Amino acid sequence: MHSIDVNEAIDKTRFGGFQWGVVAICGLLLVVDGYDVFIAGTVLPTLIDAWGLTKPEAGILQAWALFGMLFGALIFGSLADRFGRRTGVLISFVLFTVATFLTGFAQDPTQFKIARFVAGMGCGGLMPNAVALVSEYSPRRLRGTMVALMFSGYSLGGMVSAGLGIWMIPTVGWRPMFWIAALPLLFLPLIWWKLPESLGFLIKRGEQDKARAVLAKLTASAPLAAQQTLVVSDSKGGKASLPELFRHGRSLQTLMLWTAFFCCLLLVFLLSSWLPKVMQEAGYAERASLLTLFSLNFGGMVGAIVGGRLGDRFGLPKVVVAFFVAATVSIALIGYSLPVAALFTLVFIAGATVIGTQILLYASVAQLYDLSVRSTGLGWASGVGRIGAIVGPTLGGVLLARELPLQQNFLIFAIPALVATIATLVYALSLRSAAGPQTVATAVAKP
Repeated sequence: MHSIDVNEAIDKTRFGGFQWGVVAICGLLLVVDGYDVFIAGTVLPTLIDAWGLTKPEAGILQAWALFGMLFGALIFGSLADRFGRRTGVLISFVLFTVATFLTGFAQDPTQFKIARFVAGMGCGGLMPNAVALVSEYSPRRLRGTMVALMFSGYSLGGMVSAGLGIWMIPTVGWRPMFWIAALPLLFLPLIWWKLPESLGFLIKRGEQDKARAVLAKLTASAPLAAQQTLVVSDSKGGKASLPELFRHGRSLQTLMLWTAFFCCLLLVFLLSSWLPKVMQEAGYAERASLLTLFSLNFGGMVGAIVGGRLGDRFGLPKVVVAFFVAATVSIALIGYSLPVAALFTLVFIAGATVIGTQILLYASVAQLYDLSVRSTGLGWASGVGRIGAIVGPTLGGVLLARELPLQQNFLIFAIPALVATIATLVYALSLRSAAGPQTVATAVAKP
């Protein structure tokens, strides 16, 4: 009986229409996800005035969605390794879309918190599963680029949120911003029909006929014969569990990636939640302050695509370290009195190297872990990152309530970027040291 390794088959196959379809569907889902996440920062100044919130109270209000993301990332990441990535993606999508729609009916902060918590669970569950699915269907030579291209939808969703906020909030108020989030549900039947299940999951479940049909579409070839068995090369395969993430010499690498995730998501949600309000208090008009959020997300989209391409060419660890260095410098300089053009340029760079680097970190995790625990690894890394995401808006509210000088605030905001730089540098060095002995052993084994 002849066996075919699907990973080798995907690596040898030209990237075609089937794979572009997976990237496009997951990318569009992340547009909706990004809209849901960044809508909170868009409406926050309005909610503070409407409900008479203090800045710490507003920070806590933001954190409830992030609590939901923490639980969603941990729960749906692990469940998808058992019940399928496609199932995890669809459940997460429906959950956060419906909950976001219901948020628009909240009459007080308590109702708002509950709806945002449920929406956050869906958002937290979607990301690790979408990343795992795109990673699996992408050849190794293009994996970073495709994950980054898909994830650029996240930043595009943030741009849509900021753009609509500039027009809608002064005209019709904040509630319709949440109501229109239900529109993507119209595409649910199409997503159900077109989004494929993970090949590795089908093989693990023994569903060879379905797996052969999917591989035939992927390679644009005739269906495989029944005697051809599909397998997945996974030399370090293990059960989808937390301890497995620390085996096979991955302990230091896992901890460093978790540190980078924590700091990166802290910055993403700190900036996305408070940047418009900070700019308003610095003297900018409402529309101009929302434009900084647009610039932040536009930078994130560009940074994701460029970073993914650079990562495939030069290696993700090097690019991630360089991006965090640029993030540290750009965030520290935003608080200085600068011309408008320079300010928006720095915000763009911060978006490219914070939101964009978040995407590169997901791709790094997808490369570090084997198929059997990939969604678990992504779920736990994302879950730890969500703790940072919870800290970010809360920290921002506390700092702004102290009315520190703008320059001092942004210098403090730059500290997590510096910590992430150190963590990813250690991660990159550990990968190099781990590869060294393997390279030597391979060389000795050659005749």
